[in-house]
Amino acid sequence: MARNRAYLDYNASAPLVPAARDAVVHALMQIGNPSSVHLEGRATKAILEAARRDVAALVNAKPDYVVFTSGATEAASTLLTPNYVMGRAPMRMSRLYAGASEHPCILAGGQFSPEQIDKVPVDGNGLLDLERLRALLTAHDRSQGLPLVAVQAANNETGVLQPVEKIGALVKEFGGLFVVDAVQAAGRIPLDIAICSADYLILSSHKIGGPKGVGAIIAVSDLVMPKALVRGGGQEKGHRAGTEALPVIAGFGAAARLARECVSSGGWPARTRETIEHGIHAIAPDAIIYGETVERLPNTTMFSMAEMKAETVQIAFDLAGIALSAGSACSSGKVGPSHVLAAMGYGDGMGGLRISTAPETSEEDIALFLDALKNIVARRDRPKPPAADAA
Repeated sequence: MARNRAYLDYNASAPLVPAARDAVVHALMQIGNPSSVHLEGRATKAILEAARRDVAALVNAKPDYVVFTSGATEAASTLLTPNYVMGRAPMRMSRLYAGASEHPCILAGGQFSPEQIDKVPVDGNGLLDLERLRALLTAHDRSQGLPLVAVQAANNETGVLQPVEKIGALVKEFGGLFVVDAVQAAGRIPLDIAICSADYLILSSHKIGGPKGVGAIIAVSDLVMPKALVRGGGQEKGHRAGTEALPVIAGFGAAARLARECVSSGGWPARTRETIEHGIHAIAPDAIIYGETVERLPNTTMFSMAEMKAETVQIAFDLAGIALSAGSACSSGKVGPSHVLAAMGYGDGMGGLRISTAPETSEEDIALFLDALKNIVARRDRPKPPAADAA
């Protein structure tokens, strides 16, 4: 990144890491189909399975239970369905329970109709109301089917970490299935699918420095699986048909391998976030940092300032050379009030600004951001000229 620009929007998309780029290029040069049994097919199959092992290792899962998709949204649409199978026997999920601050691809409900979905409230810090979830699961009518619960491990806007182990234990107590959206958490904090008590994790390649256009469903086993959303030739053991997109999958695997090494070596320290937040408070004492008192991702800060609309300030930062987000970057560039902040009880419509960093974020990047913030706040606090008297 040029020194007059600072990229602070890693939660939207991380730059492609060189190892992932090289893996993509290498896979593009292969001519075989992974489903073919000849030499060329076996060569591409080997690349595919190596990537599967690397993605599984990122969350301490078994490679056999990784299903590649076109991205996290397809993974969510596949998992959020009333139609599961246990072996060959159908298994009905009659209601979806999702946190009110979830990513839009979860709140959309997948294949559930709106009347089959319950939103579970969160508190002012963005933490799921476990007592409300318990009440909903207690009232759940098991004669109609089992409950399906979907929760983010880490919120994409605030970085707030949900107590997924407790949530998973509660879901198991009521015989339900538990889907964890691990898109933002994977590669940033240690994750283990078993410790999460998750039945399924959702991952996305481009959040960890891999190519766009590929994600994964990771299951704790293949005993219970959703009916395939994309059906056809039986690829991915019948869970997702269509010839696998080998180049981007290879890049995903390379990025996952590096991300695992980075997390294992403690490569996501919270000190960068702490420096940023200390600077925000010093420059704008009236600023609100959302979820500040609870556990969050080490790279994420969401804040707002009085009398300043997030979308207006985002433009000012961009003009000053800072790339950051006004909330989530998942709505085709549309900017508006954050449903996450609304769920947390902040309903003034001002929105929030999200800073998301990486281990390679430099002191110069932070200084550039804080200098821009000083100028923006100075303009806000400049005395307003007196209004002209009416004639």
